[in-house]
Amino acid sequence: MTSFNGLGMHMGNLARLSKAKTRSISPENFTGAKGEGGLATEGEGANAARELGQGWKLSPCVRIKAGTTFELADITGPGAIQQMWMTPTGAWRFSILRIYWDDQVHPSVECPVGDFFASGWGEFAQLSSLAVCVNPGSAFNSYWEMPFRQRCRITMTNIASEDMVLYYQINYTLTDVPEDAAYFHAQFRRVNPLPYKDVYTILDGVHEQGQYVGTYLAWGVNNNGWWGEGEIKFYLDGDEYPTICGTGTEDYFCGSYGFEHPVKRGYQDYSTPYAGFHQVIRPDGDFKSQTRFGMYRWHITDPIRFEADLRVTIQALGWRSGGRYLPLQDDIASVAYWYQTLPTAPFPALPHKDGLEII
Repeated sequence: MTSFNGLGMHMGNLARLSKAKTRSISPENFTGAKGEGGLATEGEGANAARELGQGWKLSPCVRIKAGTTFELADITGPGAIQQMWMTPTGAWRFSILRIYWDDQVHPSVECPVGDFFASGWGEFAQLSSLAVCVNPGSAFNSYWEMPFRQRCRITMTNIASEDMVLYYQINYTLTDVPEDAAYFHAQFRRVNPLPYKDVYTILDGVHEQGQYVGTYLAWGVNNNGWWGEGEIKFYLDGDEYPTICGTGTEDYFCGSYGFEHPVKRGYQDYSTPYAGFHQVIRPDGDFKSQTRFGMYRWHITDPIRFEADLRVTIQALGWRSGGRYLPLQDDIASVAYWYQTLPTAPFPALPHKDGLEII
């Protein structure tokens, strides 16, 4: 967007004045109301601030008990989420982030918190991009713009057997939303292992009009050798065969030739504004036996537009003897990111806890 009402700000229009209202939700201001930050009299920091009193970091975080859901935000629109920062404790796969738009019963975003921020393996990996940044030590940042017209609800569900602690800040604007602004969506999937000769589905069952804007993959290999010969395919508006067909996994993520360093050989990680192969987890010669990867591709300058429906798949292919492709049975998890008009079709059920666990 290039409007000047507080949405779609960029370097070219930062000097333009606007009547949009800036607000921020955190444990120090649960509602985001104007002039109501730093008023807590109790919270996780109350003991540390016992000699200082109100205004001295009494509530920097929340504790979400095992098996419970905490509401991070409930905002009356119109407006837009502009940035989110979070740093969660515990197993990131067991903290489920959900976002609901305009009183829909089912969420438009439903992801384990680590995967939403392109950190599906539960280990830190630096990521520097326009849409998502992951900074030391476990700082998750989202810059996806998320407009809404009536209401935005954001929740975190802790499915672990232990309590978790969450530091967070949600920065948003209250402003008019253009008629052609769609709603942000993100959906998680995971299959382990992928059945032999099956194609991995990144996204399916999407209806209405919109644009696909990003892919994150957490890929764990279960075979020796190269694993990325598979093509990604985008089926648009009733396609029997895809309109967009890629040439290989590393090619789609804007790399080439097996992500290999041209001189030193071996995998070369990278993180750029629009695409990256930012995480390589190598075996340690002991019980940590599998190689695992994290990669992202944001379609910010080249959104994939659809009018009625969308399906996205990727093949898992390696090599076997005789120069033949080997259909792989790998551990693959993904997050698809897109914008669309409402209503949102219900998502497939998340895997159960054991199906989410990194094993």
